[in-house]
Amino acid sequence: MSILAPDGPDQINPDWVGLLDARQSGWFLKDSDELFKGFPVSASDKVLDVGCGQGVATLFCAERGAAVTYVDIDPAVVETVAHKVAEQGTAASHTGLVSDCEPLQVPDQSATRVICQEVLEHVADPDHVVSELVRAGEPGALYLLTVPGEQGENVQKAFAPAEYFEHPNHIRVFSESDFRSLAERNGLEILSYSSSGFYLTFWVCIQWAIAAARKRQSGDNSPGADDPFTPPYDDSLSSWATLWGKLIATPEGEVFKRELDKLLPKVQIIVGKKPA
Repeated sequence: MSILAPDGPDQINPDWVGLLDARQSGWFLKDSDELFKGFPVSASDKVLDVGCGQGVATLFCAERGAAVTYVDIDPAVVETVAHKVAEQGTAASHTGLVSDCEPLQVPDQSATRVICQEVLEHVADPDHVVSELVRAGEPGALYLLTVPGEQGENVQKAFAPAEYFEHPNHIRVFSESDFRSLAERNGLEILSYSSSGFYLTFWVCIQWAIAAARKRQSGDNSPGADDPFTPPYDDSLSSWATLWGKLIATPEGEVFKRELDKLLPKVQIIVGKKPA
């Protein structure tokens, strides 16, 4: 995969760098059909993706011929993902649901793969949501759960607008022990725990700082900030992507990335299993 943007040899595309960084962390492993290392998906699977967002995980699973059910609280999000899956045309079947998990409107023991990414930090009762996820999985089903990294969240508090850590955004920060306990007390066996995403932690801190500085300069006292993952990007973010992309393309950079991912992660990942 090339990480060079089409407009010049010295400019690296930030989105491609993000994908390369994710793949080095174990995401989107096409050769082994693993959405994340230890979480393979095949055409025989029935996938439930709760909090599907832009549908990245759903589409990866659909590409492998799985039957996919994608859930989000926003009807427009579900409609958009439905169009993407239909256009892709590889899923065995697909169903979109609008739900806040109160309850999750799927039958008991109906999924072999359950995905829930970046949802639990938003909800008032994470135990209820995880219990619904466990209810929906067949005995032996695999689970892929993620929440933001504790250290990365705490660093962002110095830069992010206040409402980023208020309802309906991130209303709680999970430590590793919090996250593990949440999965285990709701009946999941943890197969692996990992963290990654230093690149994105540093990215959002730059974005928050730039947005705050621009507001001060303009005299804008309104709340909020631009979405840090929506282009066009500030030149400093493109420069950061260029530096990081060149670094992790080297063996030394891969080691550097691995250590920084532990120190200041953007995301914590649990791969779990519902006991038979």
